[in-house]
Amino acid sequence: MRRRSLLLAVPAGLLTLAGCGDDKSDKAKSKDSSTPTNSTPPKGKIVDGPLPEITKGTKFGEKPTVAKGSGKPSSDLAVKTLIAGKGAEVAKGDYLQAHYLGQIWDTAKVFDNSYDRKVPTIFPIGVGRVIPGWDQGLVGKKVDSRVELAIPPELGYGKEGNKQGGIKGTDTLVFVVDIVGTYGKNSSAKGKNAAQDDKDLPKVGTNTDGKAPSLDVPKSGAPKKVVANYVIEGDGEEVKESDTLLCQYKGVLWADGKEFDSSYKSGQLAQFQLAQVIPGWRQGLVGKKVGSRVLVVVPPKDGYADKPPQNSPIKKDSTLVFSVDILAKM
Repeated sequence: MRRRSLLLAVPAGLLTLAGCGDDKSDKAKSKDSSTPTNSTPPKGKIVDGPLPEITKGTKFGEKPTVAKGSGKPSSDLAVKTLIAGKGAEVAKGDYLQAHYLGQIWDTAKVFDNSYDRKVPTIFPIGVGRVIPGWDQGLVGKKVDSRVELAIPPELGYGKEGNKQGGIKGTDTLVFVVDIVGTYGKNSSAKGKNAAQDDKDLPKVGTNTDGKAPSLDVPKSGAPKKVVANYVIEGDGEEVKESDTLLCQYKGVLWADGKEFDSSYKSGQLAQFQLAQVIPGWRQGLVGKKVGSRVLVVVPPKDGYADKPPQNSPIKKDSTLVFSVDILAKM
């Protein structure tokens, strides 16, 4: 069983029906031992040290070996950019994608790292969903940067510490963070435009400026099977049915082309487990590459059939048309 990251406070209830429905009812949140407990997280002064030396794995993306802290750590938040990247700047509210290693200052005991899991972690940054030291220390940094942090207890897990990680309420935490990517409300697919030459299928816009693409539905009859075609083909990993995805999307009705749901309109990226969405999304997105924009046409039997979501513009036996940008695996 994959070990859950100690750093994160991730919502337990993800989207269940392709982003449709009432946000309050679809997203249930839960607390665990890693959830910051303060309603207003404390803020600390940021200083540039002291910080322990990295003795091995000094390149970006390599698992680092970090020395034990020397002497007394700062009572402030120590942050130093070890490798300055030239990518996009991390903004408050973005989903940050990163590899990291965390250990305790006094003992150099490693309590968590993503390098061994071979998959970078993705989480919202700057909005109280991770420990305060991360929220304050990583916003404003750039993609492809390596950042080292020494986080005092009040900006970590507080006086209670974290029993799961063997962290006491007096422990200063040391992290090395490699910023792999950052995704916000203006993120789009990246790749090569694919041919859209079937006149009997909807045509999707190829703009990558973060604005919702156009989605033009033809006058012809709707297909009886799920259609899933690249609009923009990315070069990332192929999506598996067990994956959790971070996406931008827009949905319209085949019957009249009217929009019924959109992450662009809400200003929030969608995160969901493929196992928990309508069958048409599972069929349409499995096997597609991360970074792509995909046209997905969902006939009624693979959507909501005769049981559309309450208070939704979707009627019984509606064929649904989606543009989906697969931004990242979570």
